[in-house]
Amino acid sequence: MSVMEYCSCIWHHNITNKLSLHIEAIQKRAIKIIFECTRGMSYANSLYVADLSSLQHRRQHQAHDFFQSLLDPNSCLHSLLPSPRDHNLVARLRAARRFPALASRTKKYQSFINFGFLNYQ
Repeated sequence: MSVMEYCSCIWHHNITNKLSLHIEAIQKRAIKIIFECTRGMSYANSLYVADLSSLQHRRQHQAHDFFQSLLDPNSCLHSLLPSPRDHNLVARLRAARRFPALASRTKKYQSFINFGFLNYQ
């Protein structure tokens, strides 16, 4: 994991598209320097040649893994999660979610826990 992605599972859900593209631009430039044959190639092809995934994909994967680890009752952060919903109720719902959605007026100040509930349950 690179220094630029440090703790990304906590902050990546609040990053703007513009900032995400700036971070990707650093990886693009590094690939073009390391693999000279990728000059003039698209970013997707350059990633394939370098056998890498995009930084955005890696951040999403890392956030998913982090949230899954929170679901483990032995996790030190498990106590931050709200109580799970009743299994009988969840089984009858169309859009069944194991945990209730936490109230938040905007996405800007949304916690990584809210993000995990919405995307990784």
